Amino acid sequence: MELARLDLNLLLVFHHLLREKRVSKVAVTLDMSQPAVSSALGRLRIGLGDALFLRTQRGMEPTPYALQLAEPVSVALDGLQQALNVRASFDPAISERLFTLAMTDVGEMYFLPVLMDALTHSAPKVTLQVVSVTQSTLKDDMASGRIDLALGLLPQLQAGFFQQSLFRQAYVCLMRRAHPLAQKERLALKPFALAQHVRIIAAGTGHGRVDAALEKQGLQRLFRLTVPHYVALGDVLSHSDLIATVPERFAQRVTTAFGLTTRSLPLKVESSAIHQFWHARLHKDPGHQWLRSQIAQLFSDDSAPQAERSI
Repeated sequence: MELARLDLNLLLVFHHLLREKRVSKVAVTLDMSQPAVSSALGRLRIGLGDALFLRTQRGMEPTPYALQLAEPVSVALDGLQQALNVRASFDPAISERLFTLAMTDVGEMYFLPVLMDALTHSAPKVTLQVVSVTQSTLKDDMASGRIDLALGLLPQLQAGFFQQSLFRQAYVCLMRRAHPLAQKERLALKPFALAQHVRIIAAGTGHGRVDAALEKQGLQRLFRLTVPHYVALGDVLSHSDLIATVPERFAQRVTTAFGLTTRSLPLKVESSAIHQFWHARLHKDPGHQWLRSQIAQLFSDDSAPQAERSI
């Protein structure tokens, strides 16, 4: 008999009759009436072309064909139940699940040290894999489940995704402590415009809008260096008189290590909203819900709305 033509619910009745041997007990176990159990058995007999069970004083005794089916049906149903149980629960203390996160190099510097320290205590066997948000396949990889979560300022993630705001951050001017512009507490517009700048082009993120905002206000800057990411910026600034406009929380990570300091920008630039993003297919996954809650607890500030919402 073709599996497609078989009502798989009938296999549950078959499975429990093998164990209980009485229609009345199966009816109680499956919350069915006794006539419904008998009807299901009748349909299964017709479909499989065998009596399957014979009434005896000891109850419903399986036929040789039923005994042949017993083990494969039991294994199949138990395997399916285990799979459903994995979906229905998640215990971080014992889970060995691998989560794949997408973030920028700034995100790696800001999120990973804190997140890994927290997981060491709450989920010692959970592992993380980090990929870049700048890859062109980000949306497809999240839709397929290859990437669980993306963190950052990612305007390209729209329909089909959920998001939760973590925090807002301003942009600041970053430079070495001995820089001539660092000798005053406030940075004036003209010296800022005349300084030598580093431009960071972080593809796939919204940070490039800082340059657009500054240019919209008529500010022309001299870019002595253009780089595709932030990873070497601290070292570059510490050994030169270059300055850079960067997210505030990135600056907090590198000022002490590289002997740098920050100044507020001398003109208004809108702050950026950092979110965690995930695809709708993982919205109700218990393990994923746990990871999102951990990130929200670790990184959300009071100004960020806690609600998860679809985009």
